Amino acid sequence: MNKQERVAFIQEELQRRYPKPPIPLDHKDPYTLLVAVLLSAQCTDERVNQVTPALFKLADNPQKMAKQRVEKIREIIRPCGLSPQKSKAIKRLSEILMEEYGGEVPQNMTALESLPGVGHKTASVVMSQAFGEPAFPVDTHIHRLAQRWGLTSGKNVVQTERDLKRLFPEDKWNDLHLQIIYYGREFCSARGCDGTVCPICRSCYPKRKKPKVTLKA
Repeated sequence: MNKQERVAFIQEELQRRYPKPPIPLDHKDPYTLLVAVLLSAQCTDERVNQVTPALFKLADNPQKMAKQRVEKIREIIRPCGLSPQKSKAIKRLSEILMEEYGGEVPQNMTALESLPGVGHKTASVVMSQAFGEPAFPVDTHIHRLAQRWGLTSGKNVVQTERDLKRLFPEDKWNDLHLQIIYYGREFCSARGCDGTVCPICRSCYPKRKKPKVTLKA
């Protein structure tokens, strides 16, 4: 397959397997999604979903969260890792949302990225999954699969995001982000596939014999 054929095949295959991909982080509104995505940094979605019920029972909106002690937040989110930094970020971003945005999560990439603990990937997830705005969040897993599938040369996640946006239609970005994540977990994980094992890797590169060495983000 050439690149154009691979892109078409991958898009069709992912749509066939995951026609309506659910959002993996439990949430009820943009604020709880924002906090859950922040917690998911270097942590599994499954672990985050185990922790957030207790956190959101304590406070499920910026007004309530801003009043909590950092120590109390940290105690609850400790299983997610990086709890000292994440607890401070959650409290401070909640304060900022109250001070500057009337308690609402801004529907704006620049504003989101200015919040404590919120980087480009987190902001992209919120824009995509909370507000339905076209975005293509790229984490280390998507970065790895895009390299295995020959969609990017993969020097870093910034380049990979740019390449994927160029290759796929904008109206497919939000679903593709989730579809690639689900496919990676099921078939093309870091240890489960080396670029020669999963159905998409085998279909795109049937003659590939050696493992595909991928560059870290």
